Amino acid sequence: MYILGINVFHADASAVLIRDGQLIAALEEERFRRVKHFAGFPQMAIRRCLEIAGITGQEIDIIAISRNPKAHLLKKAAFVIGHRPGRQMLGNRLDHLRRVHDMRIPLAEALALGIDALPQIQHVEHHPAHLASAFFVSGFDDAAVCAIDGFGDFVSTSLAFGSGTVLEMLERVYFPHSLGILYTAITQYLGFLGYGDEFKVMGLAPYGRPSFVDVLQRLVHLKRDGLFELDLKYFAHWSDGDEMEWSDGYPTIGKLYSTELERLLGPHRRPDEPLTEFHEDVAHSLQAVYETCVFHVLNGLWKRTKARRLCLAGGCAMNSVANGKIRSETPFEEIYVQPASSDNGTALGAAYFVWHQRLGKPRTFVMNHALWGTSYDNYDIRPLLNGQAEIAWPFRNGHPNTADMQVLRFDDSQETCRAAAQLLAEGNVMGWFQGRMEWGARALGNRSILADPRRANMRDLINEKIKLREKFRPFAPSILESAVSDYFVGPVPDPFMQQVYPVREDKRDLLPAITHVDGTGRLQTVSETQNPLYYRLIVEFEKITGVPVLLNTSFNENEPIVDTPTQALACFLRTRMDAIVIGNTMVVRTGQTKISSLEDWSSQETVAGSFESTWLKS
Repeated sequence: MYILGINVFHADASAVLIRDGQLIAALEEERFRRVKHFAGFPQMAIRRCLEIAGITGQEIDIIAISRNPKAHLLKKAAFVIGHRPGRQMLGNRLDHLRRVHDMRIPLAEALALGIDALPQIQHVEHHPAHLASAFFVSGFDDAAVCAIDGFGDFVSTSLAFGSGTVLEMLERVYFPHSLGILYTAITQYLGFLGYGDEFKVMGLAPYGRPSFVDVLQRLVHLKRDGLFELDLKYFAHWSDGDEMEWSDGYPTIGKLYSTELERLLGPHRRPDEPLTEFHEDVAHSLQAVYETCVFHVLNGLWKRTKARRLCLAGGCAMNSVANGKIRSETPFEEIYVQPASSDNGTALGAAYFVWHQRLGKPRTFVMNHALWGTSYDNYDIRPLLNGQAEIAWPFRNGHPNTADMQVLRFDDSQETCRAAAQLLAEGNVMGWFQGRMEWGARALGNRSILADPRRANMRDLINEKIKLREKFRPFAPSILESAVSDYFVGPVPDPFMQQVYPVREDKRDLLPAITHVDGTGRLQTVSETQNPLYYRLIVEFEKITGVPVLLNTSFNENEPIVDTPTQALACFLRTRMDAIVIGNTMVVRTGQTKISSLEDWSSQETVAGSFESTWLKS
């Protein structure tokens, strides 16, 4: 049986395909549309799922949609009667519900079917989809399960207990009270207005002090049993609306804070204004208050369940700083955070909710890696290198990057890893494009930009050469799972880069490029079973340097992570990366790259001449 799960008409639109309970493909629409957090219908993701499985739309048995417009109708009616929200807010919500409720036409187009031939459609409420996305693929026989986000189907927080193939809902927090809204409102106040910018505030927080904790605590009231309420006078979402809008797929949300918040804290920061100590202190205080609230919720959940294990989902589960403290701040001993814990993951959850909760099928799948996307393993990049395929010219500031380049082709992946590790050890920044694309927001070794974490200037170098992003944002380490306790304090294996831990004090000077200002790192553990090629690369790097760690950041430049070899090569050419490896082919900028070891690989096939003459000598 094939079940297609989709997150639709919302940010992070996505599609997931499972066959008899086994995950076949999990894809985000943004990677194909080239629009970050693409909101709308995931047509291309659906089609790619079918291609990966080698099936047609006729073979889909059930479509599971991670929204249920009919959920909590009485709660919604009571809110309207009690709070009298604005007419525009009501109109926006009704329009959105109509889109979600009837999507037969776009589904038929995506599946290449007539409307009458569509398979059965099942709606799964947003938060049960979140909960299912974490628990049913965790490998835990039983666990406490928690989802925290902005809102979905009128719910912002859900607490449950999972056992076998059943999720038992224990408690919900309803609109308008939301920890996600709390964090996003202050994120907007600090001048970060892009959808998903909360991670910037999380990165800024360690630079500040807890000067405004007492002030921000006024915004939220903690109740018994792990529940909470917002003080609504500081927020505008409940009266003016928080409904998402999108133009050409770009999601936006209106202002969530009220004038009362500015009376409390002072004028908001405009995006073009510099960051000051005040903004750093507000960010630090927000993170502290948020953590207090989250641990209050989780400790309340533990009291209800007495479970040893916790599964966490929802957009707030992307707060890796808080995630890394759960085992020290709550009685939970084991934690599972699915790699796509934001709304993209509800497509996964909807499919597995139908398979397990509704159909009662046994659990046979565990998600222990995130490599569920497209693959180009047999792709021949020589037409790209010889100028026989369309690709964007590498302009930056009006000037093409025209450094001479050399192209090497290796016989096997072992030689590729040895050569790549040598270049990395010599201080070069490298694009690494291998295997299936990652599922979720993190690049985890298949669509990554890699560098040597021992070099103190590497963070600024990557920002200057490639990422062009805020300097306060840290870069993450990938580390061999077997060595993680030698470099970090209190870590557990985390292949999804979803938890932050302190770097051991005696290792901070050794790893300055991945050690944040507060001495922490958002680590990814790498094992041979989860990602054999990336594991081999880190092993080769350790042989040369004695350090089993690489700096790992996403393969992109202010765009979604690259999907295709063409996109990867275009990103390489637009920026000032020193080298790129696609499969067993390496392209090296000989004009800027530290290549004392390149002569070791001179026996490999070289195609530099035609590449230079066609592309770089004009």
